[in-house]
Amino acid sequence: MSQEKTNYTDFVGEVQHRIEAGTQAEAVRTTRAVLETIGERVDEGGATDIASPLPMEVDRYLLQVDHGRQYDFDEFVGRVHERLNYADLDLDTGYGKPAEIDEAETVFRIKAVTALLAETVPGGELANVEAQFPDEFDELFELVDAESTPWEEASS
Repeated sequence: MSQEKTNYTDFVGEVQHRIEAGTQAEAVRTTRAVLETIGERVDEGGATDIASPLPMEVDRYLLQVDHGRQYDFDEFVGRVHERLNYADLDLDTGYGKPAEIDEAETVFRIKAVTALLAETVPGGELANVEAQFPDEFDELFELVDAESTPWEEASS
């Protein structure tokens, strides 16, 4: 039997908790922005590896993009930032108007989602993906296996 997939509501709820989002829609927007950008940066095999244990509603963000793009850390953050602040033209999506999010908050949100990925995706598969990022991306993974994280400190 395959490993049980994470529940969508639980996954988005955990993102919402970690980034202290006011709404579930903001957590979905953050999840989508980070996962689409990771999906672009890694090869298709890597995207598929980390998508498989994720909820179906979320894994598509990794899979529906052009994979294997080469860009540096600053451009990665810029792409996530643009997606977080992008006003959806399709108003039926329910993501609503984005909050104004600055670059420091963008980096924090990337780290929060990446840490949740690390807890959700089996270690070997995430390591394969992490290996596709140059050393300058190490900051993305700094909350993975951290002794304490901002969201744990906030709830204690």
